[in-house]
Amino acid sequence: MIKPTGGYLTWAMEVGPAVVGLIIAIATYNKFRLTTLSYIIIAILAIIMFVGGHYTYSRVPLFNWLKDVYDLKRNHYDRFGHLIKGLIVIVIREILLRKTPLTTGAWLFTIVTSISLALAALYEIIEWLVSVITKGGKASKDFLGNQGDIWDSQWDMSFALIGSILALLLFSKLHNRLMKKELND
Repeated sequence: MIKPTGGYLTWAMEVGPAVVGLIIAIATYNKFRLTTLSYIIIAILAIIMFVGGHYTYSRVPLFNWLKDVYDLKRNHYDRFGHLIKGLIVIVIREILLRKTPLTTGAWLFTIVTSISLALAALYEIIEWLVSVITKGGKASKDFLGNQGDIWDSQWDMSFALIGSILALLLFSKLHNRLMKKELND
């Protein structure tokens, strides 16, 4: 077995949310089946987190190569991951459309974006708590992956916001069609 770059504790902290999400998706599959798009998004997010967990976000090889080639100050896999995590709005959107009286429009857009930001902020709070609990040890530094940027949490949440807005703008119409087609069959 290949040992994760940051060690097993860091790996467990990084992949934990993806594992929980996958367990929920599998456990609810027969009772509350989502659209194919939502399952694809869940899979993409899990893969992003598994790769980040294996290498730690600040050491993903492809992004180290980009860092070196473009003379960047940091490995941007973490920022890329937070941008892609904005896709979760589509899953949230589907759950709200199917389980609440909300309909498509400005309120839905605002609420799902707010929930996505709340999840991003919760993740940043968890990172901070890990840092406090471990007193800034190696696992904490690998988990945080801020790479010396004091504004890392703000950047992460900003990228989650941008990713959420882009996901809604790019995928809402497709998502509506898929919900109509897949859920009525």
